[in-house]
Amino acid sequence: MILEHKGIPIFYSDHGEGNTIVLLHGFLENSKMWSPFIPSLSKNNRVVCIDLLGHGQTGCLGYIHAMELMAECVEVVLNFLKIKQSVFVGHSMGGYVALAFAQKKPDSVKGICLMNSTAQNDSLDRQKNRDRAIRAVKQNHKTFIRLAISNLFAPKNIHRFSEDIEHIIKEALRTPLQGIIAALEGMKIRPDAKAFFKSATFKKMMIISQNDPVLDYQALLNEAKNSEAETIEFSDGHMSHIENKRDFLHYVMHFVENI
Repeated sequence: MILEHKGIPIFYSDHGEGNTIVLLHGFLENSKMWSPFIPSLSKNNRVVCIDLLGHGQTGCLGYIHAMELMAECVEVVLNFLKIKQSVFVGHSMGGYVALAFAQKKPDSVKGICLMNSTAQNDSLDRQKNRDRAIRAVKQNHKTFIRLAISNLFAPKNIHRFSEDIEHIIKEALRTPLQGIIAALEGMKIRPDAKAFFKSATFKKMMIISQNDPVLDYQALLNEAKNSEAETIEFSDGHMSHIENKRDFLHYVMHFVENI
């Protein structure tokens, strides 16, 4: 379904009834990534999936998509649907957006699951990597997308999930150049949210992978411990919803059911 906001379309889907689960995708992904999980999650819950700015069928708002701007679009959808409280599951960038939403509207959040995500802001080295990525995107965005997607998986899984990788790349190639760069710029400038996440009273869970090529495993473990978040560990890469599909669904359903 399409909702108009500030002259652009925002795409969302809405399935089931009950307590609301909001699923937020990561960078270069879109709401289709959640399709395999909707039948199970929507049996006893209302499941809302949203294409974030510049991804999927949602348009771009300028050239820097700050996480707060993306969270504003999430808020617009939830207000339109008259949803007052939700549990959020955010993959990577989706986790950053969930935290930005929670900082603005903490009473609207019953829980947050950060999947391969963090409340920590970008380090200086990470910011430099974002700038290098932006230059690479401008030179050849197709090559950038192919490399970026493949590098999200644990090396041992690249052959095993080759069909999934090709499917993700095909979807990612539909992401407009403006959307890719605006998201990189937005992630680069996001504020640190560790103190907020630590003090938050809503239920918290972090899904952490030992061989995540994007995020530091030990740093995430420390963050989860300091935030008193329930910790789920996998041995694979950044794409837990594919590399650990069955276990991921099990833990998310358990997280939601116990709120």
